[in-house]
Amino acid sequence: MWLIFTAIAPVFLLIVMGYGLRRGGIPSTEFWNLNDKLVYWVLMPALFFAKISAADLGGDLKNLATLLYPGFFVAILLGAAIGMAVAAPQAASLMQGSARFNTFIALAIAESLFGAPGLQVAVLASAILVPVVNVTVVTMMTYRLGGSRKGVFKGLARNPLILSIGAGVIFNLIGLREVPVLHDSAQILGNAALPIMLLCVGASLKLRGLSGSRTIIALSMVPKFLLFPIVVFSIGYLLKLDPLLIQVALIYAALPTGVASYTLAREMGGDAPLMAAIITVQTLISFLTIPLTLFLAQTVLS
Repeated sequence: MWLIFTAIAPVFLLIVMGYGLRRGGIPSTEFWNLNDKLVYWVLMPALFFAKISAADLGGDLKNLATLLYPGFFVAILLGAAIGMAVAAPQAASLMQGSARFNTFIALAIAESLFGAPGLQVAVLASAILVPVVNVTVVTMMTYRLGGSRKGVFKGLARNPLILSIGAGVIFNLIGLREVPVLHDSAQILGNAALPIMLLCVGASLKLRGLSGSRTIIALSMVPKFLLFPIVVFSIGYLLKLDPLLIQVALIYAALPTGVASYTLAREMGGDAPLMAAIITVQTLISFLTIPLTLFLAQTVLS
């Protein structure tokens, strides 16, 4: 447990550092807003493209889908079911908090614990999850909140993460895995992504003025931190899959909700303040739940 915690402690330290820097006005609020855009539009797409285009898209992809899809859908459906007892805006935020995840933290933890092989598996996990999760969440939120999904789906079609994943898959399938200059440039940008995005995650947290039902915040953590990991581990254990795949999949299952959930809640009419509270509380609690989840899984697997 202690070895796992110390291995991923630098990840959380960078998150805390990002929070402290922004609250201290270093270097400026405008800087952090621009940094978010840099990560979203340039660094993360470069990382996804470089890794996916050069990856082996064989058995690992299929096994990761077998691990992650059931866990995600069980968690989000439970979140939606619990949300039937509350008003639609709160229900939509509860649903996101039950199943969405912070990809940035997953990539950093996977690399910290398992090195380059772990990062490669984490990128493949993102490739199969990011498009499916976004389309599923938008569809379910539209159904719950009403309104047109046309504009939101247009936004998804222009999502740089989804586009970079698609481009990486295409390059991989047609055999252009390492195009000189293009892939070298993408690799350099991708290497810069992890530390910068962790600082941005911390900078986006809001500890002051949090509002929202404590009950709803607590309920969001049942599917997220309990059910999702249990489903993922059970499938991996029963099918006797590669322990590395199981551990990386568990990282995704045990992650806090991603910051993008706040933006989506605000755009689609969800309860944005409640969403911000869920993101912040889950991120703080995950400092303990992620190492605990991985330790328990490692104990059983060994």
